[in-house]
This record gives sequence, structure tokens and C-alpha cells, in this order.
Amino acid sequence: MHKTDIVVALANNTDLGVNKADLVVSAFIEQITNALSRGESVALLGFGTFNVSARAAREGRNPQTGATIQIAASKTVTFKPGKGLKDAVNE
Repeated sequence: MHKTDIVVALANNTDLGVNKADLVVSAFIEQITNALSRGESVALLGFGTFNVSARAAREGRNPQTGATIQIAASKTVTFKPGKGLKDAVNE
């Protein structure tokens, strides 16, 4: 499922048009992105929680040459599914 599919489904399940539904989905994604970029977690009850976690710098290997390389520290987004989502998937 892609963003366009979500927009169409939202428009069909509500009295919003496709353009308004697209604005809603885009604003929703933007708010989640903004919160995560500030280091905040985003919890959607019954769906799951998005968190930002840190990855430490480490050594890696170039698979073509076998040379040792330094991989820089970075941040990544993690997702922990909620009970409602787990139950829906396991039905």
C-alpha cells in the first residue's frame, strides 16, 4: 500500500475529497516527521510507537575490497507495534 492508496481509502471512507484527504495525510506525516526530528517519540494508541534511537560509530568492511572502513554514528527511527496492530495482523 502506498500513500496514494491511503489517500483514496481515506477519501472513500469519509466525506473528504481526494485533495483534502491528501492534505490530511501529508500533514499527518509532516507532524510525525517534525516530532521525530526533535527527538520526541510518537505514540498512536492501538497502532504503535515511533522512536528515535542512536547508532554508535563502528568499524565495517567494504565488501568489494575487504578494507576496513569507519561507519559514522547516526540516528534511526524504530517502530514498536501496538497491541491492536499485532492482533489485527495475527488474526
